[in-house]
Amino acid sequence: MFKAAIKTTAYKQPVHTALSALLLLSVVSLASAQDSIANNTAQIVDANSSVDCSDDIQTQAPSYKYQSTQQRVLNCMVEQLQPYQQKDKTAHQQYLAYKAQAWLTYAIHQDSMNNRSAAGVVAAETAESILQSLKNDTAQSIKLQQDIPTTSALMRPDLWATLSALKDSGGIESAPREMAFSEVALIWAATNQCKRGWRESGIHFRMADRWLEQAREAYVNAHDSQTNVALEQSIVSYYKQYAPLDASDDICRGQDLTPNN
Repeated sequence: MFKAAIKTTAYKQPVHTALSALLLLSVVSLASAQDSIANNTAQIVDANSSVDCSDDIQTQAPSYKYQSTQQRVLNCMVEQLQPYQQKDKTAHQQYLAYKAQAWLTYAIHQDSMNNRSAAGVVAAETAESILQSLKNDTAQSIKLQQDIPTTSALMRPDLWATLSALKDSGGIESAPREMAFSEVALIWAATNQCKRGWRESGIHFRMADRWLEQAREAYVNAHDSQTNVALEQSIVSYYKQYAPLDASDDICRGQDLTPNN
């Protein structure tokens, strides 16, 4: 029902398996990123940070020694997120931990492409902030509906509508990882489209679509027909709210995502 408003350019490029797997990178994959992220990110660990990786860095495998301190800190952060992704944690904690992992993947990719952009800084700082909240047991204060950063824009309002409706409906309980990855993929895709056009954004829009389809399927399978009808109605409502906000001019300036009432 949203096809008329969907950017058709997002579907013009073939799927490249290597890039499509970026949000599933493990610690080993992150460790293989080249160069230091220190040149394009603010200092992540400061005196007030709860992310202390000094001991972890000293005990890392020899291959890590060829990376900068900042790069090793990022790998340490990925490892520190893993306990919060386990089934004994709340769905909210799992969602945030996976979201931080996705942001770290984004930051590493930006650096590996020698892309010294503000988007890489936002990605690294966002991941560090989430990790601090998880470690300090203050993650419950982080809102599920968060604004799109100024380095990105609201594109594919159909996908954003599905994401927001699932959040409102408790979809994170069914698929915390898929929802986290889809959200960052949508932000990543729009940033790429603003900078380099649809040739660079299509892969990530398709990735977000795939994650959201999996999250939606998990939700539908876990609920009765009446609840699923309510979800569809919420998606339509959000789409009507988001469609006028679509950055059709491909200019990234962020977006305030006011919760749907």
